[in-house]
Amino acid sequence: MAGEPSADPRTRDPRERRRLVAMALVAAAAVAAVVLAVILSGAPWEAGPQTAQPMQSQASSTSPPSTQAAPAPSQSQSSEPLPSESQSSETSQTSDAPGEATAPPPVAPGPTPPPETLPAPQDPPPAAPFPLGLAGQDVEVVPGAGPSVALTFDAGANSAALPSILQTLAGAGVRGTFFLTGAWAAANPAGVAAIVAGGHRVGNHSQTHPDFTGLPDAGIGDQVRAAQQAIVAAGADPRPLFRFPFGARDARTIAAVNNLGYVPVRWSVDTLGWKGTSGGVTAQQVADRALAALQPGEIVLMHIGSNPDDGSTLDADALPQMIERMRQAGYGFVTLDSLVAG
Repeated sequence: MAGEPSADPRTRDPRERRRLVAMALVAAAAVAAVVLAVILSGAPWEAGPQTAQPMQSQASSTSPPSTQAAPAPSQSQSSEPLPSESQSSETSQTSDAPGEATAPPPVAPGPTPPPETLPAPQDPPPAAPFPLGLAGQDVEVVPGAGPSVALTFDAGANSAALPSILQTLAGAGVRGTFFLTGAWAAANPAGVAAIVAGGHRVGNHSQTHPDFTGLPDAGIGDQVRAAQQAIVAAGADPRPLFRFPFGARDARTIAAVNNLGYVPVRWSVDTLGWKGTSGGVTAQQVADRALAALQPGEIVLMHIGSNPDDGSTLDADALPQMIERMRQAGYGFVTLDSLVAG
């Protein structure tokens, strides 16, 4: 209406305009401050150059730098290098923390030298089962025995004469040597026990009494070992004395027996008592043959079995006068242990 003041801002008072401008600037400044605060609060702490230094300082105070030399291992530790800090977390857990006592990690034993570098254990050489000078021989006389006789008895058939022979030897105070087959020992354990109880020596006479010259070396080994096992099982040890069945031998069979740890023992004289009365032999003839061959170290062959045809036991019958006549001739008696002693 006519006569009212004009509403045009240009017509306002200049002081009013300055007051409005100032208020607008203050408001703008406040908004800018808020925006700046929001931006600054979202920045990572580590990004600042000043905040990175405290972290480096703290890390250096709790663990040594990777370039620091590791302490020398003690004598009980392995000589292998220590794992680095960049390896598995299991390794890093074994490192010591300040102020915290931790058990040392298990120490692996040092490397073992390969087997080929270790010297092989050396067993002492076995003692010779018999004097080496007897190797290759089928001994017929006891060397160095002086005026002595070795009475020997083979057992491979029956044992009909054994009680009489043992009684005669015991009554005369004489000890003999008995060569047993393994089959006989297995069938006559009481006979083996009686021989051992009388203080007599036992030898190996094969398992089944075959001719060794017709056997391969493997067969010889089977015969000798089987007999040894049977005799030992019966309570005696025949080693190292052996007698060939039938006296059949050659260089090969002697060497095979030697390789089994035995020395073959033959005889100086065979009484031939095994032929029996059916073979035209008498007890007197048996004794005479033994006396006719008398010599230092004589080995006399007799048998404990009876003749299969007539049942005679001529060796047992002749034994008492044989011992008496030999003593009258100035001879004593030894077992074949004197052959292999020393």
